Amino acid sequence: MRSRPRSPEAAAVLRAAARVVRSRPGAAGLPDDPDELVRTRAPFLVQALLRSPGLRARAAEVLERGRPAGRVRDLGALMLHPDDAVARAALETLAPALDPPRDRAAERAARDIAGLKVRLERERARLGYAKRDVEEANRLLAEVTAARDDLAERAESLAAQLAIAQRRLQEPRPLAAALLRTLEQPPAPSALDAAARDPHNRPEPGPEHNEPLLAAAGAAGLPPAELLRILRAVVDPPAPRVRVGAELGLRVVPLGGATEIGGSCLLVEAGGTRLLIDAGLRPGAEPAPPREIKRALDGPLDGLVVTHAHNDHCGYVPALVALRPDLRILATRETVRLMPAMWADSAKLMRMRDRRAAQWGVEAGALYGSLEVETAARRCEEVPFGTPRRLGALTVELFPAGHILGAAGVVVHAGDRRAVVTGDISGFRQETVDGYALPDAAKAADLLVMESTCCAEDHPGREGRVRDLVRAVEEVCQDGGRVLVPAFALGRAQEIALLMRRHLPEVPVRVDGMAADLSQAFEAVTEAGPRPLDVLGGAVAVAERPADLDAFRTGVVISTSGMLNGGPAVQWARRILPEPGSALFISGYQDEESPGAALLDVRTGGRLTLMDRDREVTVPVRARVDTMRLSAHADRRGLFDIADEAGAREVMLVHGVPRKQRMFRESLRMRGHTTTDTGPWRPPHGA
Repeated sequence: MRSRPRSPEAAAVLRAAARVVRSRPGAAGLPDDPDELVRTRAPFLVQALLRSPGLRARAAEVLERGRPAGRVRDLGALMLHPDDAVARAALETLAPALDPPRDRAAERAARDIAGLKVRLERERARLGYAKRDVEEANRLLAEVTAARDDLAERAESLAAQLAIAQRRLQEPRPLAAALLRTLEQPPAPSALDAAARDPHNRPEPGPEHNEPLLAAAGAAGLPPAELLRILRAVVDPPAPRVRVGAELGLRVVPLGGATEIGGSCLLVEAGGTRLLIDAGLRPGAEPAPPREIKRALDGPLDGLVVTHAHNDHCGYVPALVALRPDLRILATRETVRLMPAMWADSAKLMRMRDRRAAQWGVEAGALYGSLEVETAARRCEEVPFGTPRRLGALTVELFPAGHILGAAGVVVHAGDRRAVVTGDISGFRQETVDGYALPDAAKAADLLVMESTCCAEDHPGREGRVRDLVRAVEEVCQDGGRVLVPAFALGRAQEIALLMRRHLPEVPVRVDGMAADLSQAFEAVTEAGPRPLDVLGGAVAVAERPADLDAFRTGVVISTSGMLNGGPAVQWARRILPEPGSALFISGYQDEESPGAALLDVRTGGRLTLMDRDREVTVPVRARVDTMRLSAHADRRGLFDIADEAGAREVMLVHGVPRKQRMFRESLRMRGHTTTDTGPWRPPHGA
């Protein structure tokens, strides 16, 4: 430590004090040289002089012996004055003149500490960056892993569907049905009105328009009519004789989906024949079969007609086929092609639920797996619209029902009795499908079983709803934002993609999840038909995950699931909901407990909790949130039109909510229709 006085005169006075201090017994630890003591310990000497008048007196003697002169003598007289007040004033005046003490080791230590602090802060910052990099890497790894798993599942699904298609060719009746459908295909209607679409108004296939029939007949070495007769005999073998005394009356019993939306299933009985129309799953945390399906299994089943490929109408079919391996399944070509993908997805979800349940020690049990899916797909028979198919004592005939691609209504003939089942139905033209077309066989029947999903709603005109959607998307994208539309994979997703292609061809669109696979299936199944669909193409493409999650900055994302309860839509929502300039548009029905319903309650400015791959994630909602409903169901007015056009003796409502059904049933009565409850039905006696 250095503390040398800047004044030589002060140093001379302190040197006298240093000699006195060195002479004392307690000075062993001090430097021997008085000059060194002054240089290194000047503050110590000043404090000693302040405290000790005796030290000042002896130092004055020592200084006097040196015969000081001038300023040294005058300064010494003040610093060593016997009066404490005088000495203090002089010594305190001297204190600022001392160089600040310097401890070189301490200074080095301080410099080292300061350097270490800088390095520590730098390393802390680097650690923070590293942690963020690790978190980002883990997130990207999870997304890449999920994308890889998705690709693997898609590849597995496509491979399974290919295997199913190949094995179906080994089943005589489904193969014959597919051939017959192709060979019986009439020419495309020249107009879009219902009369032109009615299969009964189309000409029989003949050489003048049916090249496939001519080619097949030539290859078989048979006349075209004979080839058709043989194929029809395979598909529709002669009916067995009905026992004398057998019950020939028609009976219709709803087994599911009567007073709820989901789990649709209808049992039709006549002449000893038992036929099911639809076998759907009831939605929920754990998908369940139709409520009264056990009643169908109490006896033999001669067949199952599926109206369309939505899971609430067909999702239980593989489990049913596992219980009835010889069950015939009849549906339109489009439905036959789309159902296996829906079943495979359900089987995957049930398998995932089982794994999660097992982790908690809970025994679950999927309704079916991939083997049951394959078996069910092999049992499917393609049936064209307007072509009767016999099942025991019953004959069924399908007609276009609108709603989604391949959707059909069913006319069931039991002798001179008829029951008409609409399935899900709509009367307006969509991008993917026209409205319903009731054939003559569906008119003036004994019973009309009609869906009632939207029986209490009067929807705005479809053109206006489409304009609202297009305008909202355009506003967001023009400002540089992106729009997420969580959509149901089958029907809604393809409809929105085609609307974007038609009205906003310059806006980039990405289709993700199962919606992308089904979009490709839509293209494949309609490719050879009169109205091929190009869902993908132009600005519409399959999403590339995980890259597009952050790189796709402006445009529209259409992704499953439609209720935000899983799937890629959740990954998109995590990013898009916090963006003030973006939007999320709900496009369909939301279950009360779904995240989609919760989002509509939260709206912009709140927070939403989502489940992303078994992990809860809460995100702020800064994006615009709105509802853009494009229902594929007939509304109240549309259902009135169907009931009026069908003109059945009695009307039964299914696939709806009881309170709304009661109100609509009363409205039907006021319009002159006779209605019946959703229970077992028989024709009125004598009718």
